[in-house]
Amino acid sequence: MASQPAGGRPTRKKHRPSTPKPKPQRKAKGARQQTPSSQPSAGGGGGRLWLYGRHAVEAALNNPRRTCHQLLVTDEALERLGKAARSRTPEIRRAERAELDAKLGEHVVHQGLALAVAPLPSLSLEKAAGAPAGVDGADGATVLVLDRVNDPHNLGAILRSAVAFGARAVVVPHRQSAELGGAVAKAASGALDMVPIVEVTNLSRALDQLKDLGYWRAGLDGRAPQTLDEAPKFEKLALVLGAEGSGIRRLVAEHCDLLLRLPISERMESLNVSVACGIALYALNNPAQMRS
Repeated sequence: MASQPAGGRPTRKKHRPSTPKPKPQRKAKGARQQTPSSQPSAGGGGGRLWLYGRHAVEAALNNPRRTCHQLLVTDEALERLGKAARSRTPEIRRAERAELDAKLGEHVVHQGLALAVAPLPSLSLEKAAGAPAGVDGADGATVLVLDRVNDPHNLGAILRSAVAFGARAVVVPHRQSAELGGAVAKAASGALDMVPIVEVTNLSRALDQLKDLGYWRAGLDGRAPQTLDEAPKFEKLALVLGAEGSGIRRLVAEHCDLLLRLPISERMESLNVSVACGIALYALNNPAQMRS
């Protein structure tokens, strides 16, 4: 309603528009979940990751491909850290356990160590998988191809098996995969910095590249008619594993030469993907024992 000042024309009260509240941003489909391990370090500089736990930190410090920035460490953990690893740390800062809890999260098992690092540099599939067969004492070459393994604990366990059984490389999609940060590094117990990891934009094209490099491509599928121990021995094999529940996507499966399953009891429909990976790698490395 208009107000009437004394002796003047009627004027209207000016309406001040309210500041609109910002709408919450939707997370892009397939985007990686950001955890405390992926936050930039307190000193600035985006793109840094926090790795934690003794094995993960020591492996990162011993990896010549890894750029390390700063180590936050308790006095007790510094004494346990190897001299060689300490000599590779550009900056060491003593910290209390409470400070590490606040930075990483109080439920994170950091063992008194937190290392600020850069993400690993990109690696081509040809460089990682194109070496001659027989490296690391293995009779053949095995590459793991992971289709949407989003759980960091599963991915970390798979990386441990990859190192334990001499896999040549691990291929993951750039977007639909667990972030290669602190949670994966801790679950991998150092294997994140021990096995070559290739991030690709398209798994189907990567499988075609592996075929050109001389690899047979086998997808692990619980409904496949042929078991892994019945398959012939391949000199170079790309083993494809799918996500929990949904398994390998149809288009990815169509780029496999064959589908195989583990010979498990009918009472259990499937296995955890990291468990299945470990069994499959053992079977590929010890075919005679699996057939006996």
